Amino acid sequence: MVTVLLFVIGGYGLVCLAVYFFQHFFFFRPEILAHTFTYQYPFPFQEHNFEMEDGGTINAIHFKVPHARGVVYYLKGNSRSIKGWGKFAKDFLSNGYDFFMMDYRGFGKSRGKRTQEKLFSDAQFLYRWLKEHYPEQQIVVFGRSFGSGIAARVASWNHPRLLVLDSPYFSFLYNAQRYAFWLPLKWMLRYDLRTDQYLKAVPCAVHIIHGTKDQLISFRQSEMLQTLHPTKVTLHAIAGARHNNLPDFAAYFETLYEVLYVEPQSDQP
Repeated sequence: MVTVLLFVIGGYGLVCLAVYFFQHFFFFRPEILAHTFTYQYPFPFQEHNFEMEDGGTINAIHFKVPHARGVVYYLKGNSRSIKGWGKFAKDFLSNGYDFFMMDYRGFGKSRGKRTQEKLFSDAQFLYRWLKEHYPEQQIVVFGRSFGSGIAARVASWNHPRLLVLDSPYFSFLYNAQRYAFWLPLKWMLRYDLRTDQYLKAVPCAVHIIHGTKDQLISFRQSEMLQTLHPTKVTLHAIAGARHNNLPDFAAYFETLYEVLYVEPQSDQP
């Protein structure tokens, strides 16, 4: 009996160590591209490389339309690279917005050590770059899935026109605990991404778009965010949609059009 107990405790400890040291492999599924890779999209775009102070490199793509109403700064999910994610540019170009997207460190052509702090600082660095090219009230920060927490953090530091969160989590820790509630994740995770807290300091209107049948990041989490910040957050439910099929629903594009054309609001007097 003692042997079995020691075996169970030892096995549990090994699992905890594996999650702590190898969580990047659990949470991120990057596609790595050679620096010589050539992007191909049906719309005109520019490719940019930003050199970070610590030696890291951030690769980004920038689509433009004539007489743009502004720019959508799109923080993507935790898989693949902007090679494939760039296809979503058409949803915003068709609404009269320029489109800007970066790859996180270790994704695509971006290089460097990835931490939560560097994700935030890289995203903020590129936001400041956008401010050099657009009036801030023409910048829409858009966070999809994993990128929703980063988008909320960036919006809390600045004064964008809008913050749009597509299938967001209440916090990264909260969502992870749904799958590994039996692990002490609060002390193990290197990423907590407290969307719930960041929204407190966001000065603009916040729109959340979420499928009601999302099983990866539950719709309930968006309801919690809306309940926590009822005067700031508008929740748009896409009935029947799951995590990865929102574009299959006409209601998604109708909501996107409605949100992008909404008049800017602010908490500031």
